Amino acid sequence: MTKADLIQKIQEKNSCTKKVAESAVNSVFAVITEALTAGDKVTVSGFGSFEVRDRNAKECKNPRTGETIQVPASKAPVFKASKNLKEAVNQD
Repeated sequence: MTKADLIQKIQEKNSCTKKVAESAVNSVFAVITEALTAGDKVTVSGFGSFEVRDRNAKECKNPRTGETIQVPASKAPVFKASKNLKEAVNQD
């Protein structure tokens, strides 16, 4: 599902215009991004949580040349699904 598909589904479920649905989706993504950038954890009850985790610097090898390269430390956004979401996905 793409962002456009998501907007269309929200539009259909809420009987609203495409512009309103797009604005809602963009607002949710913007708020989550702002919170993660500020170092906050975002928890959506029954869905999951978003947080930022630190990755340590490490040495890796370039598989083509065999040359050792340094990968700098970085931060990575992480999503952890809630128990409810996991159960819904795994229903057969």
